Amino acid sequence: MKHLTIVGAGWAGLAAAVAAVEQGWQVELFEAASVPGGRARSLEAPPDVTPLDNGQHILIGAYRDTLALMRHVGVHPEAVLQRLPLDVRFADGRGLALPNWPAPLNVLAGIVRTGGWTWRDKALLLKACMQWQWAGFTCDAHWTVATLCAQSSLPACVVQALIEPLCLSALNTPISRASATVFLRVLHDALLGGARSSDVLVPRVDLGELLPQPALRWLKAQGAQVHLGHRITADVLKQQYADCTAAAGGRALLLACPPWEAARLTADLHPTWAHSAAALTHEAIATVYLHCADPRFKGLARSMMALNSDSEVSDTSKSSANQAGSGAGPAQFIFDREALMQQKGLLACVVSASVGTREALAAKVLQQVQDQLGLTELQVVQTVVEKRATLACTPHLSRPAAFIAPHLWACGDYVAGPFPSTLEGAVRSGQEVITQLGQMPHGQRLL
Repeated sequence: MKHLTIVGAGWAGLAAAVAAVEQGWQVELFEAASVPGGRARSLEAPPDVTPLDNGQHILIGAYRDTLALMRHVGVHPEAVLQRLPLDVRFADGRGLALPNWPAPLNVLAGIVRTGGWTWRDKALLLKACMQWQWAGFTCDAHWTVATLCAQSSLPACVVQALIEPLCLSALNTPISRASATVFLRVLHDALLGGARSSDVLVPRVDLGELLPQPALRWLKAQGAQVHLGHRITADVLKQQYADCTAAAGGRALLLACPPWEAARLTADLHPTWAHSAAALTHEAIATVYLHCADPRFKGLARSMMALNSDSEVSDTSKSSANQAGSGAGPAQFIFDREALMQQKGLLACVVSASVGTREALAAKVLQQVQDQLGLTELQVVQTVVEKRATLACTPHLSRPAAFIAPHLWACGDYVAGPFPSTLEGAVRSGQEVITQLGQMPHGQRLL
């Protein structure tokens, strides 16, 4: 029987394990942490403490492989995700909100209805969208998103209120450094990916129950061996790799751990690949959880809202774009955890591409929410910082291949592929490796 050892129980490793079991592999899964999920997981907490996640991850309607995987392991997306048309409006109503109409009419109507923009602003955005579509959502590979905006003559208010939050939420990289090629690819999938592909899907359960825990239960029921809290060392991996190469039957190793861990494990087995994985740069994401005890607070107007955040545009443009808002700060979005998960008074504020200490971020975000939402009696509950949450998605980013050596593979949102560091990218990476393994004798590469 074919035997596959997977190192890492994040979303890529879990997707690979499920796909491998379906293809007849005997799967053994190792995870160093005591909980599955990788960089999209629930945080461990005592029974009497409100459970939190390591971040406020969202999905979009275009994440078809992730949604299909959830259904496959017994999760009903309709029950655990709140589906909303794309809405990046601020507390005062400014910003883009798409109606629940067929594409591209929803985009056209959303732009026309946007408050806070002049007709000239809207016309320039519509013109840019048509130019991007005519070009097949491609551009010069050297361009950053900021360059794309400049070449498209987008007004500063549109860049700040729409492009920046979309870019940060999708690529977690500031527009001055983010790859325009990847940004346009994300826009293409979201806007032209089919019915409701641009919808935002916000979790109504903790991240553990969204996929990781149900996937583990499914795997165990299928006979897979799962080892949580078990860290694989480089020496153990080398021995397992030697066993794979010596075995007469089909055996393979799949590294579904973060790139720095994969680099550590493969430093002796394949130094060139390990160097490429170790050379990747990353961006942080911070989530500041606030509790509001203000008796007047009855919840946010929407379960997910945009916040007026610090911008990379010029001070003059920033002043013009922010004239309807106040108290710009580091967070781009705020989520109402009471509306989503019945966690009374709890708010989650997301700071993409975050910098600074936990204490400084928390203080700035608390002040930002007070200023923009007019809330009082706010208290910081916890600040979670994932220092290496995603790849820095820059132009000409060189990403390591999934194939490392005969019998040895890698998967994850960092391996070569068309997507930024997203849950969908991780899931597809895990599934694609298993597809390739199924086409190759004993896990070796076809020439």
